[in-house]
Amino acid sequence: MSTAGAIALYFIVWWITLFAILPIGIRSQHEDGNVAAGTEPGAPLAPMMLKKALWTSIAAVPVTALAFYWIVTFD
Repeated sequence: MSTAGAIALYFIVWWITLFAILPIGIRSQHEDGNVAAGTEPGAPLAPMMLKKALWTSIAAVPVTALAFYWIVTFD
């Protein structure tokens, strides 16, 4: 697999992992009872995007390594 292919694989795995990690630990405005005027009650209070991006990057590495191994072994 080329370097560009490995980067593309990591990018795809990273995005899929991000969507899996996004809902973890989120409290909505409605759940907290503090809905700001003019906003969606289901909007998160503190999405913690930097922390989730870090966890996504960490979690995507072993998944990408397994996918890379599988692609190289069974090509």
